[in-house]
Amino acid sequence: MRAAARNLGWLLASRGVLAILSLFYLGIATRSLGVVGFGRFALITGAAQTLATLVAFQSWQVIVQYGVGPLAARDDAALARLFRGSAILDAASALIGAALAWLILELWGEALGIGATLKRATLIFAVIQLLTIRSTPLGILRLRDKFSLAAIADSVTPVARFVGAILVWLIHPTVQGFLVAWGAAEVLTAATYWLMVSRSGDFAMIRHGRGSRHLPREHPGIVRFALSTNASSTLGLSSKQIPLLLVGAAAGPAAAGVFRIASQIAQALAKLSQLISRAAFPEVVKTLRDAPPAILARLMSRLFMGSGLAAGAIMILVLLLGKPVLNLVGGRDFRHAWPILLWLAVAGCLDLATTGVDTVMTALQRAGSVFAIRAAGVGVLFAAAAALTPWYGATGVAMAVTVGSAAVAVLMAIAALRLSRRPR
Repeated sequence: MRAAARNLGWLLASRGVLAILSLFYLGIATRSLGVVGFGRFALITGAAQTLATLVAFQSWQVIVQYGVGPLAARDDAALARLFRGSAILDAASALIGAALAWLILELWGEALGIGATLKRATLIFAVIQLLTIRSTPLGILRLRDKFSLAAIADSVTPVARFVGAILVWLIHPTVQGFLVAWGAAEVLTAATYWLMVSRSGDFAMIRHGRGSRHLPREHPGIVRFALSTNASSTLGLSSKQIPLLLVGAAAGPAAAGVFRIASQIAQALAKLSQLISRAAFPEVVKTLRDAPPAILARLMSRLFMGSGLAAGAIMILVLLLGKPVLNLVGGRDFRHAWPILLWLAVAGCLDLATTGVDTVMTALQRAGSVFAIRAAGVGVLFAAAAALTPWYGATGVAMAVTVGSAAVAVLMAIAALRLSRRPR
């Protein structure tokens, strides 16, 4: 728990920089582009992030899950094969995603409100989003407990976006300009990650890691684990982006802009749950390798208690500070986003409260169960959105997100009870 807390401290430090600077660069974007322009920008970036989530594998989890043993045994050859296989997996998913992005824009670009002038910029941004997938260097740094270096690399994104937003605002504030700034931030962040890995000597291991095609035989279950964690994370993360696309399709770019600004603030909660999971995952894997069954119930209860208390504290902060922050970032044009922010904040707190169960189940290689739970949650989300959107518009979509998160929380609680009572 102390190691996980130390890791979380580094992650929160980088996200603290992001939280502060995001208020500024989002404020610049919203006030420069207006409600409709910012809504179009939000739809483009949201679609690109959704596509990246769909095709990208959580290879950092694969590295941590299957790298703990070789690292403890100081088997550098096995680590090199694992690192190289993970990098190849990331590259393949990026190429597939780029082809899908081109196809989607050609077939449905006009329907998404992306005209000919924006199509090229959108495609370039989507390709950059895919080619800068940095799951492999992230996994290497976390496996080696170098969370401080990963935090430094993560901090490049908000700083670059902040500087880029100021330059675009001063030179030519357009949707294309902000897309260039956001894309440049992704490139700089990915370059920093690989620089950190190169300085530690692990990049050379990737280059010389021969025999990665034998990984399925060397690590039985690795393919199933990679597929199931990808599917689970896809459902979990895309369920945060898909509602924005639903709002855009149902109510247009202006409503999408209002929804996005509320979602951007509320998604800090989802980020916190991801940070807790990422900070705890390496330590949970190490703890459960040879631990007796009694450790499992104790570990899960501590994770649940800590994340539950954090969720309650953050909900209080949202109630006290949410509206002033919303007015500061968006201005009067976004005053209707307050109910959306509240519903999305509740959803984020529910996700945060159950993140410990997700982490333990993944470490126990029960990612298939996590996928089933998240699939059920997404199904509930879509059903609730279909019922509520005609009545409440964008707020109805936010309410549907909360209903879906509540369904996941209930199913995670049931899974936690079963895990704690059943011997492994």
